[in-house]
Amino acid sequence: MVVMALDHVRDFVHRDAMFYSPTDLTRTTTILFLTRWVTHFCAPTFMLTAGIGAFLWWQHNHSKKELSVFLLTRGLWLLLLELTVMRLAYNSSFSFQYPIWLLVLWALGACMIALAALIWVPVRWLAGLSIAMIALHNCLDPVQASRFGGAAPVWNVIHQAGAFPVLGALVIVAYPLVPWIGVMAAGFCLGHLFLLEAAARQRILIRIGAASTLAFVVIRAVNVYGDPARWSTQKSGIYTVLSFLDCTKYPPSLCFLLMTLGPALLVLACFDRWQLQATNPLIVLGRVPLFYFIAHFYAAHIAALLLAWLRYGRAVLGFVFTPMPSFGGPPESFPANFGYSLWVVYAVWALIVVGLYPSCRWFAQVKATRRDWWLSYL
Repeated sequence: MVVMALDHVRDFVHRDAMFYSPTDLTRTTTILFLTRWVTHFCAPTFMLTAGIGAFLWWQHNHSKKELSVFLLTRGLWLLLLELTVMRLAYNSSFSFQYPIWLLVLWALGACMIALAALIWVPVRWLAGLSIAMIALHNCLDPVQASRFGGAAPVWNVIHQAGAFPVLGALVIVAYPLVPWIGVMAAGFCLGHLFLLEAAARQRILIRIGAASTLAFVVIRAVNVYGDPARWSTQKSGIYTVLSFLDCTKYPPSLCFLLMTLGPALLVLACFDRWQLQATNPLIVLGRVPLFYFIAHFYAAHIAALLLAWLRYGRAVLGFVFTPMPSFGGPPESFPANFGYSLWVVYAVWALIVVGLYPSCRWFAQVKATRRDWWLSYL
């Protein structure tokens, strides 16, 4: 949750984010690439732990039917938030002249809806299906949405990131559902490990994490399958390493998922050995993930506008309700060289994370002391 905020602050604040991708090796710097790359670990870990969380919720005196209903309703709720609350956070406007982004909450919500059905599959079969979806989905890379004519948007939703018009608005699917559904379902299956004793669970997590990380290195080195973007020798050794690490996220390739989930499982095994206090920032933010997610997006957007006000004065009123160029807004509506240096991104990121801690701690206490049904959706 902390690392995730860094990338979103960069989207709103960094000057270069308005013009090119930080993983574009022809233009990026090492520190900018790594600033983006380290946040790649967030989305796969969210998906995996969402599946684990669903399993643990089921084990807490709930029936499988109750779990299925909860996943369905929570998934629909996240889809609604993506199209309303998050749309305002991205664009500062509900105008259909600006893109409708289907991002993280869309993917989490849609995968929860799918998991509502998949939990009825026997766990051994579900584990095999999940692994197969993660390992084999890159076989579908040659299939282009254009092959399906009017049904092309369906393929954009399933596997190929892309854009299509709906009722005059441009919908951009950045998170196709395959293989994200497989990642969340794999997390649900992995939840069974948390019924074991801690030592046994940690050993298994370390083995799976180490094997996944090693598999990434081997498959990526072979450079034949596992990612549609091949790595190549660059102008320096460092940039060649960056090319090796520059795996495809939209949708996440096999290499991308091995590269992120392998180390994430190793870290999970380490955290499993520690007893952190309830007031520890990692515990506090982790207990209110949706609250923090929405709040930090608005905080990043507001911070960008405050910085613009300090720099441009009343001229900011000309673009305050326009999406940033990094979110599909028209660059001509913004001043030349709009945005700030990378050190400003890090400073704003730190201020937002620290600044949100008190409100997150308050809300975590509310959730811990009250049993209102609606709190489970927040």
